[in-house]
Amino acid sequence: MFDISSIQYNSENPTLIAITFTVLCALLLGVMISFTYEKTSRTVTRPDHFLQAMVLITVVAATIIQAIGDSVARGLGMLGALSIIRFRTTVRDPRNIVFIFSSIAAGIACGVFGFMIAFVGTIGFCLTAFLLRFSSFSKKKSLTGTLRLQVPRDYESYPELEKELNTFCKKYAIVSYKVFPSEKKAHLMLYEYRLKLRDTFSGGHLVANLKEFPELEVKSLVFQNDIGESI
Repeated sequence: MFDISSIQYNSENPTLIAITFTVLCALLLGVMISFTYEKTSRTVTRPDHFLQAMVLITVVAATIIQAIGDSVARGLGMLGALSIIRFRTTVRDPRNIVFIFSSIAAGIACGVFGFMIAFVGTIGFCLTAFLLRFSSFSKKKSLTGTLRLQVPRDYESYPELEKELNTFCKKYAIVSYKVFPSEKKAHLMLYEYRLKLRDTFSGGHLVANLKEFPELEVKSLVFQNDIGESI
């Protein structure tokens, strides 16, 4: 019969059963967090490396905490060793940072033998992530984009242009404009608009309507999602 006393906290001399149980718990919690991320994320592609990283981080964090134990000297040594590593990967989505931090927190809780804290905290985190996924906080947002238009200097149809932008955009603003110094294009100007569509498919209709203006030329229309990836 399994003796629960064999996994009691002993920082000086942890038993093999305690170490194995801790690693298995960390692995299980890491899988739960990774599964939750996959089911609640809106990313189009499956981030396999990121899913694996969350599982591995949990195990690594638990192992490091067990190795440190109650020793201040070990903690300082581990801090110095980890400071050598330089992480240059940019995480642009704040939600990904939260999931990474949750994996580290679960691993730390397992490393100090706080299994109840680790399980309850992880389950609460995963349930909250699922609730937020189906709540109003997770509604699909309209795309934002950049529109570049080339118009003559003496262009007078700005009211009609703004009417089209108001029809298909929730918000829009002129970010910059360019005056061409060369004589060939001295009569032209290049405007750059930052806009937010009313819905995902308004971009095509907007370009089609703008092409009906004879003096106006659409140079580019690029849309991006919330984390800066081009659509």
